[in-house]
Amino acid sequence: MHDPRLAQRLRHWPRRIRQHLDLPLLLVVFLLMGVGFCTVYSASADAPLRLNRQFINMGVALVVMVAVSQFPPQKLMRLAVPLYCLGVFLLVCVALFGVSVNGSRRWLSLGFTRIQPSEIMKVAMPLMLAWFFHRYESELRPRHFGLAALLLIVPFLLILKQPDLGTSLLVGAAGFFVIFFAGLSWKIILGMTAAAAAAAPFLWSMVLEDYQRRRILTLIDPTSDPLGAGYHIIQSTIAIGSGGPFGKGWMQGTQTHLEFIPEKHTDFIFAVFSEEWGLAGNTILLVLFALLILRGLAIAVSAPTLFSRLLAGAVSLVFFIYAFVNMGMVSGILPVVGVPLPFISYGGTALATLMLGIGILMSISTHRSP
Repeated sequence: MHDPRLAQRLRHWPRRIRQHLDLPLLLVVFLLMGVGFCTVYSASADAPLRLNRQFINMGVALVVMVAVSQFPPQKLMRLAVPLYCLGVFLLVCVALFGVSVNGSRRWLSLGFTRIQPSEIMKVAMPLMLAWFFHRYESELRPRHFGLAALLLIVPFLLILKQPDLGTSLLVGAAGFFVIFFAGLSWKIILGMTAAAAAAAPFLWSMVLEDYQRRRILTLIDPTSDPLGAGYHIIQSTIAIGSGGPFGKGWMQGTQTHLEFIPEKHTDFIFAVFSEEWGLAGNTILLVLFALLILRGLAIAVSAPTLFSRLLAGAVSLVFFIYAFVNMGMVSGILPVVGVPLPFISYGGTALATLMLGIGILMSISTHRSP
């Protein structure tokens, strides 16, 4: 039977979808994804099927972004506690029954596929802490910040133990930004910094794995192991330097196409971009990332509720952490921790997670009622 009301709703769907898309944010994301696809194309000249997969990854990620943007922040807030509890439960399952690959226990086998629960915490952590501070907004006390720190530390340590330094860093940063925006005192931050400095010898000897210590030592002197642990940094810095002011041109990078750059389509794709487009291209890329982060912070400032403000601020600065850590490790100023360059690196899971964050920002931007 024909339902005129259903037909009318279906006709209005395109307009409803459009009205929950933040156009300035969408434009910057499209520009970054365009740059990323062109760079992956250059880095994948020897693997053309990778381009098809990346095109599919981009399509799926866009669907995720559009879908999340349609949900008002109030509905997203309802997911905070169950998603966080699910994430922690799965991380415990990984510690007990996880699949170990190359010495890292990060995956959980479901029989027909494997999942990486730490990816869930990239979203669940800021959601949970934003919900927590929103819940106790009218009665915030120092003990609430202590409870928030506990909510952050548990999954952080579970992920660090896998070991997965890159993901633990991103999850920890997402949680810290929420706590910071909620009003964490600078005295506490300075005290934590001093405590971390004092605990550095313990962390070095008892917490960090051998390969993580080697990465830090290699950062100080890559030439100490030029064909081993220092190879990645040496080759990436050569590629960045050889780009010069304006680069060698698209598809013309010698370090890239002579297979000197390792992981050139994922973690070290910034070296590919730098060699081909030089300082000028890097400047444009930095401007695009700055516009993305500033737009996210603008959305946070104008958000109607504490939950929305904390969530938007944390998501925006997580994009900064992604870009800063990736560019820093490729440039040789930070240890190699396996963090992709947002919207540029090849990969489906990371891109979907990033676009989910963009969808959250669009939801907060376009649903103005508290």
